[in-house]
Amino acid sequence: FGDAARTIAIGNVSDSARRLMRITHEALYAAIEQARVGNRISDIGQAVQHTAECAGYSVVTDFAGHGIGRKLHEEPQVPNYFRPGMPNPRLQEGMVLAIEPMINEGVAELEILDDGWTAVTADGKLSAHFEHSIAITAAGPEILSELNHYV
Repeated sequence: FGDAARTIAIGNVSDSARRLMRITHEALYAAIEQARVGNRISDIGQAVQHTAECAGYSVVTDFAGHGIGRKLHEEPQVPNYFRPGMPNPRLQEGMVLAIEPMINEGVAELEILDDGWTAVTADGKLSAHFEHSIAITAAGPEILSELNHYV
Protein backbone atom coordinates (compact mmCIF):
# COMPACT_ATOMS: atom_id res chain seq x y z
CA PHE A 1 0.00 0.00 0.00
CA GLY A 2 0.91 3.64 -0.35
CA ASP A 3 -0.75 6.85 0.74
CA ALA A 4 -0.40 10.43 -0.47
CA ALA A 5 -2.39 13.66 -0.45
CA ARG A 6 -1.96 17.10 -1.89
CA THR A 7 -3.81 20.37 -1.57
CA ILE A 8 -4.06 22.01 -4.98
CA ALA A 9 -4.89 25.63 -5.72
CA ILE A 10 -7.39 26.09 -8.53
CA GLY A 11 -8.27 29.44 -10.07
CA ASN A 12 -7.61 32.73 -8.32
CA VAL A 13 -6.38 31.82 -4.85
CA SER A 14 -5.81 34.38 -2.12
CA ASP A 15 -2.36 35.09 -0.73
CA SER A 16 -3.54 33.81 2.67
CA ALA A 17 -4.60 30.49 1.13
CA ARG A 18 -1.28 30.17 -0.69
CA ARG A 19 0.58 30.91 2.55
CA LEU A 20 -1.39 28.21 4.41
CA MET A 21 -0.55 25.72 1.66
CA ARG A 22 3.14 26.69 1.71
CA ILE A 23 3.42 26.38 5.49
CA THR A 24 1.63 23.00 5.45
CA HIS A 25 4.01 21.78 2.74
CA GLU A 26 6.98 23.04 4.79
CA ALA A 27 5.58 21.23 7.84
CA LEU A 28 5.47 17.99 5.84
CA TYR A 29 9.13 18.25 4.90
CA ALA A 30 10.16 19.32 8.42
CA ALA A 31 8.42 16.18 9.68
CA ILE A 32 10.01 13.97 7.01
CA GLU A 33 13.43 15.22 8.11
CA GLN A 34 12.69 13.79 11.57
CA ALA A 35 11.75 10.35 10.19
CA ARG A 36 15.12 8.81 11.02
CA VAL A 37 16.22 5.61 12.72
CA GLY A 38 16.42 6.22 16.47
CA ASN A 39 14.12 9.24 16.54
CA ARG A 40 10.65 8.94 18.02
CA ILE A 41 7.14 9.45 16.66
CA SER A 42 7.00 12.62 18.77
CA ASP A 43 9.85 14.15 16.76
CA ILE A 44 7.63 14.01 13.67
CA GLY A 45 4.62 15.53 15.43
CA GLN A 46 6.67 18.23 17.11
CA ALA A 47 8.13 19.29 13.75
CA VAL A 48 4.64 19.72 12.29
CA GLN A 49 3.30 21.47 15.37
CA HIS A 50 6.26 23.85 15.60
CA THR A 51 6.06 24.81 11.92
CA ALA A 52 2.30 25.39 12.05
CA GLU A 53 2.06 27.21 15.35
CA CYS A 54 5.05 29.48 14.64
CA ALA A 55 3.16 30.61 11.53
CA GLY A 56 -0.02 31.29 13.54
CA TYR A 57 -1.95 28.20 12.45
CA SER A 58 -3.50 25.28 14.33
CA VAL A 59 -2.88 21.56 13.87
CA VAL A 60 -5.76 19.15 13.33
CA THR A 61 -5.76 16.63 16.18
CA ASP A 62 -8.76 14.53 15.07
CA PHE A 63 -6.77 12.74 12.36
CA ALA A 64 -3.22 11.44 12.22
CA GLY A 65 -0.67 9.79 9.99
CA HIS A 66 -0.09 6.07 10.38
CA GLY A 67 2.01 3.07 9.62
CA ILE A 68 1.60 1.36 6.25
CA GLY A 69 2.25 -2.29 5.46
CA ARG A 70 -0.03 -5.17 4.56
CA LYS A 71 -2.91 -2.78 5.30
CA LEU A 72 -3.28 0.88 4.41
CA HIS A 73 -3.74 1.97 8.04
CA GLU A 74 -1.53 0.25 10.60
CA GLU A 75 0.23 1.11 13.83
CA PRO A 76 1.87 3.27 14.85
CA GLN A 77 -0.30 6.34 14.73
CA VAL A 78 1.72 9.38 13.67
CA PRO A 79 0.07 12.45 15.22
CA ASN A 80 0.88 15.90 13.88
CA TYR A 81 1.44 17.17 17.42
CA PHE A 82 2.81 15.90 20.72
CA ARG A 83 1.32 15.74 24.19
CA PRO A 84 3.10 14.10 27.15
CA GLY A 85 1.82 10.59 27.82
CA MET A 86 1.07 9.78 24.18
CA PRO A 87 2.51 6.53 22.78
CA ASN A 88 5.96 7.43 21.51
CA PRO A 89 7.72 4.49 19.84
CA ARG A 90 11.25 4.78 18.53
CA LEU A 91 11.57 4.72 14.72
CA GLN A 92 13.22 1.61 13.33
CA GLU A 93 14.74 0.78 9.98
CA GLY A 94 12.16 -0.79 7.68
CA MET A 95 9.14 1.05 9.06
CA VAL A 96 6.90 2.73 6.48
CA LEU A 97 4.85 5.69 7.65
CA ALA A 98 2.28 8.03 6.16
CA ILE A 99 3.18 11.51 7.38
CA GLU A 100 0.28 13.86 6.71
CA PRO A 101 0.07 17.31 8.27
CA MET A 102 -3.40 18.84 8.30
CA ILE A 103 -3.19 22.49 9.27
CA ASN A 104 -6.02 24.97 9.76
CA GLU A 105 -6.11 28.71 9.33
CA GLY A 106 -8.38 29.03 12.37
CA VAL A 107 -9.31 26.60 15.15
CA ALA A 108 -8.11 22.99 15.14
CA GLU A 109 -11.59 21.50 15.56
CA LEU A 110 -13.38 19.77 12.71
CA GLU A 111 -16.93 18.72 11.97
CA ILE A 112 -17.93 15.65 9.96
CA LEU A 113 -20.78 16.28 7.53
CA ASP A 114 -23.88 14.11 7.22
CA ASP A 115 -22.26 11.94 4.54
CA GLY A 116 -20.06 10.55 7.34
CA TRP A 117 -16.87 11.28 5.38
CA THR A 118 -16.42 14.96 4.57
CA ALA A 119 -14.49 16.88 7.24
CA VAL A 120 -14.73 20.68 7.44
CA THR A 121 -13.22 23.16 9.86
CA ALA A 122 -15.55 24.03 12.74
CA ASP A 123 -15.10 27.77 12.12
CA GLY A 124 -15.37 27.59 8.31
CA LYS A 125 -11.80 28.77 7.76
CA LEU A 126 -9.33 27.19 5.36
CA SER A 127 -7.41 23.96 5.88
CA ALA A 128 -4.54 22.37 3.94
CA HIS A 129 -3.28 18.78 3.84
CA PHE A 130 -0.16 17.24 2.32
CA GLU A 131 1.00 13.64 2.74
CA HIS A 132 3.83 11.34 1.73
CA SER A 133 4.57 7.69 2.40
CA ILE A 134 8.05 7.44 3.92
CA ALA A 135 10.39 4.48 4.41
CA ILE A 136 12.67 4.69 7.43
CA THR A 137 16.11 3.62 6.17
CA ALA A 138 19.63 3.60 7.62
CA ALA A 139 20.50 6.33 5.09
CA GLY A 140 17.58 8.53 6.18
CA PRO A 141 13.94 8.97 5.16
CA GLU A 142 13.00 7.83 1.66
CA ILE A 143 9.91 9.39 0.10
CA LEU A 144 8.00 6.60 -1.63
CA SER A 145 5.11 8.67 -2.96
CA GLU A 146 6.99 11.22 -5.08
CA LEU A 147 5.50 11.34 -8.55
CA ASN A 148 8.86 10.55 -10.17
CA HIS A 149 8.58 7.04 -8.70
CA TYR A 150 5.72 6.40 -11.13
CA VAL A 151 6.97 8.05 -14.31
